[in-house]
Parts: sequence; C-alpha cells; structure tokens
Amino acid sequence: MRKTKTRSEVLIDRELQDLPPELRWREWMLRVEAVIFASIEPVDRETLARVVGRDCSIDLLVEDLREDLVGRPYDIVSVAGGWQHRTRASYGPIIRASFAPTRSISANLSEHEAAVLMAIAYFQPVTRAELMKVFGKEISRDTIADLRSAGFLASGPRSPSPGAPYTYVTTKQFLSAFGFETLRDLPDIEALEDAGLLSRKADSAVDTDEDQSQGEEEGAPEEDHDWDDDTFRTTS
Repeated sequence: MRKTKTRSEVLIDRELQDLPPELRWREWMLRVEAVIFASIEPVDRETLARVVGRDCSIDLLVEDLREDLVGRPYDIVSVAGGWQHRTRASYGPIIRASFAPTRSISANLSEHEAAVLMAIAYFQPVTRAELMKVFGKEISRDTIADLRSAGFLASGPRSPSPGAPYTYVTTKQFLSAFGFETLRDLPDIEALEDAGLLSRKADSAVDTDEDQSQGEEEGAPEEDHDWDDDTFRTTS
C-alpha cells in the first residue's frame, strides 16, 4: 500500500542552484504567480517564501510579475495583507455584461447590507444599537447574520455600556472582497458624509435598557474573535 506523503514531506528545490541566474529568477516568478493564481484568498509573504530561495526578494518578484502583466486585463494587487490576482476595474462592465459567474461575493450584497457593512467598518467596534442610531432605524439581526455568514463580520469585544453587549468588527474577508489592504484604505469618511452615503448624526451613547436587552441576545462565542490591531483598528 502506497503511503501518502504529508505536506511537510513534499520537498522542492527552492534554491535552484543548478540554473543560471536569469532562469532561476524566472522560475521563482512563475512559482509565485502560480501560487497567487491558484489561491482563493490573498497569499501572504510567508506562504510565497516556501517556494522560492531563502534570499529571494518577494517584493521584487511581484514587481516583475506586475510588469509582465502590463497590458493584460488583470493584475496582481496587494490586499488584506497579501497578494491576489484581480481583474482591472476598467473591465468590470465587460465582465458584468457577459453574465459569467465570478468569484466576487461583494456583488451579492444588497444596497442596505453594503451600507450597514461600511458603517461597521468605519465605526467598529460597534453594537447593533449604535448602528440603529447611525441609520435612524432598526438594523435587523438577519442583516447582521447574513453579513457574518458571508464572512465579512466577526464579534468584537464587549461594549463598556451597561449590559456589556457584543460589538461587531470587520474581517480580512471584508478587506479582500473590497480590495483594501488595511482599514486605512477606506474612502475618506467626510466625503461619504457629504455624498449622503454615511451619517455620524448619532451620539456614541446607547440607551441603557436597549443595551441590557441586547447584551445576551447578540453575543457570540469568544472563539469567533480573530482580529489584530492593524486589520481592525477604527479609522474614524
């Protein structure tokens, strides 16, 4: 019976010392492109370092790959802490006109869901009661649940408000889907306010009774928490 090798047992020649420098660099470029192309999510530096020489510059490899893609309808972009193949924006209308199924999931959001998601991105960590004050109307639990199911939201720390309700924060999946490397890449909030797309009319305070009633209902298991300061720092 043939024994299946584990991932740690699969060895490749990363250094390629038997190749001349030019061919070695080209092979590294192709390896990096192959990994990025095949991945369903942004590929980080550590992952790419597994397939190239230990002294190889990942940034220079990606830079050369991007030069190769000039004039092509797609590019390699830096997003959510890694690199990913993305179609150039100018070809968006062409792709939509074709009705071809795509890997993008951001397009499946309703206008209301997208607005709620962006509000959370700007004001996080934020409770559902605080979102209600931003929009001036109830934000349903179904809307929050749908955004969580899509992988765009996670539970944040409990609010210091009475009742200690859970807050919501965005995820790396949110950054990836919308093409942001970090939350610092979000559009300027004042421009969105001027355009009437986002409002900060609410005070940060939340009614005590409302918070207390939601504290237990909106909670999610602590294990769902998976964020870091760079990714989930509030930018407003």
